[in-house]
Amino acid sequence: MKLPKDRIAYSAIVDRPALKLPSDARVAVWTIVNVEEWSIERAMPRTVLPPPYGVPLLPDLPNWSWHEYGMRVGFWRFLEVLNRFKVKATLAINGSVCKSYPRVAKAALEAGWEFMGHGYIQRPMHQVEDQRKAIADTVKAIREFTGKSPRGWESPGLTETYDTIDWLAEAGIEYVADWVLDDQPCTIQTAHGPIVSVPYTVEMNDIAMMVLQNHPSEEWLRRGVDQFDRLYAEGGKSARVMAISVHPYISGVPHRIAYLEKLYEYILQRPGAVIWTGEQILDWYSREALGKR
Repeated sequence: MKLPKDRIAYSAIVDRPALKLPSDARVAVWTIVNVEEWSIERAMPRTVLPPPYGVPLLPDLPNWSWHEYGMRVGFWRFLEVLNRFKVKATLAINGSVCKSYPRVAKAALEAGWEFMGHGYIQRPMHQVEDQRKAIADTVKAIREFTGKSPRGWESPGLTETYDTIDWLAEAGIEYVADWVLDDQPCTIQTAHGPIVSVPYTVEMNDIAMMVLQNHPSEEWLRRGVDQFDRLYAEGGKSARVMAISVHPYISGVPHRIAYLEKLYEYILQRPGAVIWTGEQILDWYSREALGKR
């Protein structure tokens, strides 16, 4: 058993060599659209309505339907917005979605989005009976659907056991989004060689902001602008990465989607921002910091 802190060397951001983005850009912004399958036979991974009398009920129709709205309606709002702003997202996708929601997966593929593994079905990695098989099944489902194995991985709920990162590296995964500990990519040591951590977020994440912290819809724009502005300022010395993490059943609803649109309008008017996918950030960091070509 290897502890997470033993896999990644401590590094103060002020002590590192400066990272440079192409054309003197300051911030690489990537958007992660999370699409998941919630099994109606199990307790829901997340709830918006508590069960009556506090006793969980199966089937949990209201909370399952809350999520299903995102796949039927919210996702298509995302697609329209991202296409209009010419943003190529990274799709964090459960492997099972390729079969359960092929219309959604096909639309993302046709839009040129990157596919990133997100577990086979939405369930914490600690509750997966055979993690190796779940990882392999996810990689296979994405490869068969897109013609390409995923290079990146985001575990359901960012969950990892002590061994998950080793099995991801064994399966050929090159970067992960689970380790939300930096504003720049960094390297995680595994039993099968290093994996890159691409900065993800629990702050510019609609689950934390809207569902857990219960902020009003407009908070998305205010926090997004503040996050970008600070990273933009700091990126003048050494490049930064900003993640925008959204879920169709949360940010894809009518009263929130406009604030996502306004955030892209704000970011895209700044000359020092590049809009990339996770694998583009990986390739840049591999060349810039790790000397890989």
